[in-house]
Amino acid sequence: MPLDAPQTIGTPDARAARLNVQMRHHAAHDVMRAAVEAVPNLALVSSFGAESVVLLHLASRVRRDLPVLFIDTEMLFPETLAYQRAVAVKLGLTKITTLRADNMAAADPQGTLHRTDPDACCALRKTAPLQNALRHFDGWITGRKRFQSGQRATLPHFETEDIDCSTAARMKVNPLAFWAPGDVQEYIQENNLPRHPLVARGYPSIGCAPCTSPVASGEDPRAGRWRNTEKDECGIHFANGKAVRQGAQT
Repeated sequence: MPLDAPQTIGTPDARAARLNVQMRHHAAHDVMRAAVEAVPNLALVSSFGAESVVLLHLASRVRRDLPVLFIDTEMLFPETLAYQRAVAVKLGLTKITTLRADNMAAADPQGTLHRTDPDACCALRKTAPLQNALRHFDGWITGRKRFQSGQRATLPHFETEDIDCSTAARMKVNPLAFWAPGDVQEYIQENNLPRHPLVARGYPSIGCAPCTSPVASGEDPRAGRWRNTEKDECGIHFANGKAVRQGAQT
């Protein structure tokens, strides 16, 4: 369905505001299609984690050659790497780029940075590779949802983020912003989508293997991420070019 007005006209902030008005009552599929039309140079960022298949499936229905950025921290579970390959084939996604840190040997030669400084480890293995990759795009799609944290309670479908003082704002798209927790599981079931194999083994939120543990019944779904530490987010979402802490995984 074509949009009512040319969405590539105006500043990113103006375009985001206009899109939020037009798409406020539309489904996630429509938001995804509107994003592709409004931001031709657009990427989807995916962890291929517990719920990632929903956003990836929506993307495959709109544009199978949409660039997908997958961050391989080189500490992921083997199951995540296998799942990434299987989902890509099943959904027919043809343009997946795997991102890795380019200075790993020098910055973390023993592979133990996650024990001594987990924030620095995430910055090295996740944030920096993603920031570098996103410099080549005018917008990106995330799987963030309003229910994930208080900071996201007013999350819109479309927003912008400043990259630095010399670069125009980049569009950020959240097609699942208004979804409830049950919507995710219902969508997976209705579309017969493959589940991450670790979910059945008690991992409702999946990150790097050394920093992720199973979650007991009744615990918060993210209790297994950086357990027994004050850390609760890898920091891949940005404000004014800097990582910020915001809720659950992309």
